[in-house]
Amino acid sequence: MADDKIDKIIVLDFGSQYSHLICRRIREMNVYCELLPYNTPAKVINDIKPKGIIFSGGPASIYSSDSPIPDGQIFGLGVPILGICYGHQLIVDKFGGKVKRASYREYGSAELFIDDTSDLFDKVGSKIRCWMSHADAAEVLPEGFRTLAHTQNSPSAAVVKTGMNIYGIQFHPEVVHTENGLEILKNFSHKISKARPDWRMECFVEEAIHNIRLKVRNERVLCAVSGGIDSTTVAILLHKAIGSNLSCVFVNHGLLREDEQHQVPKLFKDHFDIDVIYVDAEEVFLTNLKGVSDPEMKRKIIGSEFANSFLKVALKNGPFQWLAQGTLYPDIIESGVSKGPASVIKTHHNVGGLPKDLNFKIIEPLRNLYKDEVRIVAKLLGVPAVLLNRHPFPGPGLAVRIIGEITPKKLKIAKHASRIVEQELLRVGLYDNVWQAYAAVGDDRAVGVLGDERMYGHIVIIRVVDSTDAMTANWTRLPHDLLTDISNRITNEVEGVSWVTYAVSSKPPATIEPQ
Repeated sequence: MADDKIDKIIVLDFGSQYSHLICRRIREMNVYCELLPYNTPAKVINDIKPKGIIFSGGPASIYSSDSPIPDGQIFGLGVPILGICYGHQLIVDKFGGKVKRASYREYGSAELFIDDTSDLFDKVGSKIRCWMSHADAAEVLPEGFRTLAHTQNSPSAAVVKTGMNIYGIQFHPEVVHTENGLEILKNFSHKISKARPDWRMECFVEEAIHNIRLKVRNERVLCAVSGGIDSTTVAILLHKAIGSNLSCVFVNHGLLREDEQHQVPKLFKDHFDIDVIYVDAEEVFLTNLKGVSDPEMKRKIIGSEFANSFLKVALKNGPFQWLAQGTLYPDIIESGVSKGPASVIKTHHNVGGLPKDLNFKIIEPLRNLYKDEVRIVAKLLGVPAVLLNRHPFPGPGLAVRIIGEITPKKLKIAKHASRIVEQELLRVGLYDNVWQAYAAVGDDRAVGVLGDERMYGHIVIIRVVDSTDAMTANWTRLPHDLLTDISNRITNEVEGVSWVTYAVSSKPPATIEPQ
């Protein structure tokens, strides 16, 4: 929890995959925001003294018998409320309106016509493109409510209860696809809720170090590092908080980027004066993954083997009471273990992949942050550009970029082709302008011609995306000449490849990694 002197907005999570993204957007505007379960008692919320409350979206229908409902006393706290999507329908239903299955469902972009440009839609404009994701709609508004905006299929796409500062909107202002969505959230947090914009990431750094010391005390922590920005930032926070009570471990699982096993320990020693325990577990990981094609099973095996590696290090170098990890909120929400009723998208090795009987207490200082926030924290901590600007790399490594069984041939292709993609982006100065870039490979093959001879080789998939927080992403429109150069290099330099394709799916509906 943030300092009591800092104004706060609370988001109640009703199961939307973007619940925490609302928090992220509010914090982006320098107002502290926290996500809580939808059924948090009104007394607990009142003790927090929020300036405003937001109801998230969610997959349920308000007229279903098992639909999630908040504590009714929340509406009597006198705090401004904004309901988004399911939250909007919940408010309409709560006050006696009628919600029913829409005649025309709205998914994706829609044109929103603003009928009232005061308060919530101040400085937004008379018409915007908004992002819809619903099959239900408000058919009859409750008494005392009026319409603020509408779409072709939603006559009450935004409403307000006169005199009570209770608002409902059918669309999602938190996603980048809604024009001026941040302005709408800013109007609610700053203008309607009157929350002061006094939250800074410097506050997070101070609070994180304080909380680590408070939680760990004189006990010892083992921190798993991968060379990525997340685990690096955790290691530095811990180092500042507990000093010599921290030990870092780097596990080479054989699924790393080219030469990473040599680079990471050296970077930690050279830049942070932190010695890293190196574990060569390549043979164990790859042996246990042999013959496994199911992506969830691969993630579970990797999580289990990571835990085994940590336990072996603890026996030799311990005792350690804590295991620290660079878990972020997108990892948690995709793994389906967030505070709300969100569904599982894919298990992350450091969230759902770890065995339940692990004999460590887990500490995850970044679990409520998004990647762009972590980069800000890392910069504040003095992380050098060579690490700060590296593209995200998944903990399970190339296991999630090799579709189907992991074989030595496919592993070699994924490593070499990914290095070519990064090299070409660096050559033309685009590496720092994209979020993530890599090459994936599966079992699909295609006929090619090499030196006038027929070959039946693998198809390599190039994936390059733009994002700010990893919750949504757009495929990057790379210059055609660059794509040509990447394709030519891969087919010429990577043995066993006949075709190169470019992935043009955004998130959603796709994920950033293929598995």
